[in-house]
Formats: sequence, structure tokens, C-alpha cells
Amino acid sequence: MAKDTFFRKKTTINAGGKLIDLGTPKVMGIINVTPDSFFAGSRKPDVGDAVFMAQKMVNEGADFLDIGAYSSRPGAADISAEEETDRLMPMVEAIAKAFPEAIISVDTFRAKVAEAAIQAGAHIVNDISGGNLDEQMFETVARLQVPYILMHMKGTPQNMQEKAQYEDVFGEVFDYFAEKIYRLKQLHVHDVILDPGFGFAKTREQSFQLLQQMPGFALLNLPVLTGISRKGMIYKTLGETAETALNGTTVLNTMALLNGASILRVHDVKEAVEAVKLFLAYQA
Repeated sequence: MAKDTFFRKKTTINAGGKLIDLGTPKVMGIINVTPDSFFAGSRKPDVGDAVFMAQKMVNEGADFLDIGAYSSRPGAADISAEEETDRLMPMVEAIAKAFPEAIISVDTFRAKVAEAAIQAGAHIVNDISGGNLDEQMFETVARLQVPYILMHMKGTPQNMQEKAQYEDVFGEVFDYFAEKIYRLKQLHVHDVILDPGFGFAKTREQSFQLLQQMPGFALLNLPVLTGISRKGMIYKTLGETAETALNGTTVLNTMALLNGASILRVHDVKEAVEAVKLFLAYQA
């Protein structure tokens, strides 16, 4: 048996009744309906601004729109499920109505918020906690039969930076994924996407180590999403700020593509789409 057919990586997901092929890398645009996300340019607490941003991202070639109403930057203030829902639902409804063809992901770790968003027009659940912060999440995703982005994080956004301690960061993230994937398969969740969680309970050095070792996740035979856009691993390494980290983001997105990323989750869609086009030309 040929080496490349022994492990069959899952390359398609069913989102919103559409079969999406992740064998060709895709781009996910970030829309934060929060007043305090770490990159000011992503904050769109007004419905009109969020719809305008969605239009820009769709025009620039975004394959997915990821809408979040809970800031997960290190040390961010906790908000209630009610406040998160109140922020999120008008945005999801407005964007789903304005762009009926768009595939919308909702960035939440709360099962009830996720379910409300799916009912409002979203298609994918993006959970930074991998089910750890809401024990109902896996069962909810299974019942809704929607794709699930499984991220690695330890602790909460409020305390995760205190938990960046590993004997072997790649090995521990790999084992975490393996255990969670088993549970999701038992529940018949068919479409799972892995996110190593760069910067979440990880130092800059650990994040770079994970990026370097990303090809190892191929053994899990699932698509990998990378969310490194404008993060501290870029701007702190360069002595810059999140606002000036676009060039560094493009460099690391390119490295992520070379290391097997199927989805780039970004603030800047045009540049990421260009990176994918050049990567595909390089591969060809």
C-alpha cells in the first residue's frame, strides 16, 4: 500500500448543507463584536460595522466568517452568557441575512450560545475550550450535527497564561486532541477541525515549537486551523504592536501552510488569500 494512502486525512466538511473541500487551504475572516479584543481593528460592536466588515471579507475571498462576542485575549474580562448572547445574535442574524451564501462560524465555548447562533444562521461552532468550559458542548454539537473546531487551551482566558507549563508541548496537545476526538466520534460528530491554540496557555517559544511541529498532527487525519493573526508571538518577537503585525502574520501564515494548515483564521483576508494563492502556485 502506498505511503500516502495508508493514512486518509479527512479533507471535507459539511457546513450549511455545502460540502467544503479543505484539501485546498481556506481563509476564515475574524469579526469580533466585542469592545476589548486584543486587535482594535477587529472590534465591530455595531451591527452596521460588522455587516460592512463581512462584505469586505467576502469580497476579498473569505471562505468562512468567524463571529465572536466574548474576548478571549489573556486576562480579558469574563461576561455572562446573557451578555454574550445579546451581543452575538443581532450580528449573526444580520450577516446571515445579508450574505445567505456565507459560511458562518460562531466563536463561543458555551453550548447554549452556540445553539442559539446556529438557529440564527451560523453553521460551525468554534470552541476555544475544546468542551472543557461547558460539559454540554460536545452533546450539543452532536445533536446539531454541525462542524466543530476543537481548540487546545488550559484554564480560562482569565488565567491561561499561568498554565503555560509542559514537559512536551506538542505531545501534550496531540494527546489532548486524540482523547477529545475519540469522545466526539463516540457521539457521532462527523466534522472536526483541530486548532493547536497558538498563544492560549502557551509562551511564544511554545507557540513557535508547535508551529514547527505542526506536520505531526497529520497522524490524526483531520484538518488543522491556525489562528496566529497579529498575535503576540509575532509582534512581541518583532518589537512591534498588533496594529503593525500584518507582515509578520503573512510570514507565519505561509509557514503554517507549508506545515499543513487547512484553514487560516485571520483579521486580514486579502493578504491571507494571496498567501494561499502563492502557496498553491509554489506547490504546483
